[in-house]
Amino acid sequence: MIFSGARSPLREAGLPAPEPGPGQVRLNVQACAVCRTDLHIVDGELSEPKLPLVLGHQIVGLVNGVGEGASRFSLGERIGVPWLGWTDGTCRFCRSGRENLCDRARFTGYQINGGFAEETVADERYCLRIPEGYSDLQVAPLLCAGVIGYRALAMTGDAERLGLYGFGASAHIVAQVARWQARRVFAFTRAGDEEGQRFARSLGAEWAGSSTERPPEELDAAIIFAPVGELVPAALAALAKGGVVVCAGIHMSEIPSFSYDLLWGERVLRSVANLTRKDGEEFMELAPKVPVRTEIREFQLEEANEALQHLRAGELRGAAVLKLG
Repeated sequence: MIFSGARSPLREAGLPAPEPGPGQVRLNVQACAVCRTDLHIVDGELSEPKLPLVLGHQIVGLVNGVGEGASRFSLGERIGVPWLGWTDGTCRFCRSGRENLCDRARFTGYQINGGFAEETVADERYCLRIPEGYSDLQVAPLLCAGVIGYRALAMTGDAERLGLYGFGASAHIVAQVARWQARRVFAFTRAGDEEGQRFARSLGAEWAGSSTERPPEELDAAIIFAPVGELVPAALAALAKGGVVVCAGIHMSEIPSFSYDLLWGERVLRSVANLTRKDGEEFMELAPKVPVRTEIREFQLEEANEALQHLRAGELRGAAVLKLG
């Protein structure tokens, strides 16, 4: 499924089989989860994709070819391909363990063709071993929704009372990890989304309500997954002194001005950018221990536009996943 330009639907097309270059592996794609980042690219909110482009960066595939010098994985091995697809390894960010901030980084399904296709190639250094015990469809959302959520959760420190704003693919995974860590979860959804609130409570949230509501107690931390700038002052207003608000998305609408009183009291507002390979490796080890269970809605590859539209409309419970294998 080819992306040709902002605000245009993906189109089905045939491409030559990709050949793995030095250090690369080629995969038979079995499943690829759909991410809000894919939607930001389609809607033109992320404005520098390569064109034409194959979207998709939560890829589960079987290795069916290796390039010169590639030796990490065996033919037939099931592996995952996440958002971070390449870094230079030499800049000050890479050298200090912050490769997620590399100025020259390239990303899967953005500057590198991704997984909305039957085959793809990837740099083996940035691929992840994925845990057994998960089906291809179930494990795909762990590769971004899970890993980015895990990084965002780590940014909250040891916060006990955790608010999750936007209860979609990432939040439904993070809620499970947070409860396993003995945190208390408070879930915020769109106004009137009673089904989403029931879903949150079924995953251990002790309170669920509208993002316009105040929780029954002050929060020690909040993670904002919804790309809505207006949620920033709302989350700060719900925060206890010394707490942190983490913005977990790659894009957000404009943040409105707010009174300094909301930030005062040593509250912190910060973002999470991308992921590191270490994040991915740690989360893939953690997920089966919790164990994380993903709620998915399956689509065929040719239904990618439909999956994106359901995501845009907020009609998904959990994650959309394209089935290919």
